[in-house]
This record gives sequence, structure tokens and C-alpha cells, in this order.
Amino acid sequence: MQYLILKYLITAGVVVLVSEFAKRSDKLGGLIAALPIVTVLTLIWLYVEQQPASKIANHAYYTFWCVLPTLPMFLLFPYLLPKLGFVVSLITCVIFTTIVFLLFAFLLKRFGIDLL
Repeated sequence: MQYLILKYLITAGVVVLVSEFAKRSDKLGGLIAALPIVTVLTLIWLYVEQQPASKIANHAYYTFWCVLPTLPMFLLFPYLLPKLGFVVSLITCVIFTTIVFLLFAFLLKRFGIDLL
């Protein structure tokens, strides 16, 4: 149980740290947020929990393919924000990203990559 609490505290601490950097500098916050911190932490946790190398490798592989269709959201959100406000822009981006992901997954399936 202590391990699980430590795991949550470290992971939450990283998220808080990124948001604190973002308050002070848009560019630095964006850079740190763009780093695959969550993925690196996940890979570390999988390794520490003695998951098989194939499981860890698959996580990295599928993370790559899942990141690509999310990237347009980071251009759409700043465009929509001044026009629609935060909540509507965020909801619109989540819906848009979901649609793009589904279309991307359908396209990749033709090439033998199954994301769903």
C-alpha cells in the first residue's frame, strides 16, 4: 500500500510541477508538458513492477501511434479559445481528437496496426 501511495504522490507531483512551470513561462511550461514525462513514468512503473519487456515495449510503441492523432488539438485549442471560451473549446477539442483518433485508427488498420 505504501508503494502505491508513493507512486501516486510522485506522479501527481510531476503534474503539479509542470503546471507550476507553465504559470511562470508559457514556453518552458509547453516544453516540459511536451516531454513524454507521463510515458517515461509509466515505463518506469512498469519496469519497477517487473512487467515483461514485451509489455513495456508495446506500451511505448502504441503511445507513439496514439500521440500522432492528438497533435492537431494543440493547434485547434488556441484558435478556438478566444472565440468560444475555455470549456466549449476544450469539449470541442476532445470530440475533435476522438474523431481524428478513430479515423487514424481505421487508416492504420489497413497497414496492420491495430489501435483499437
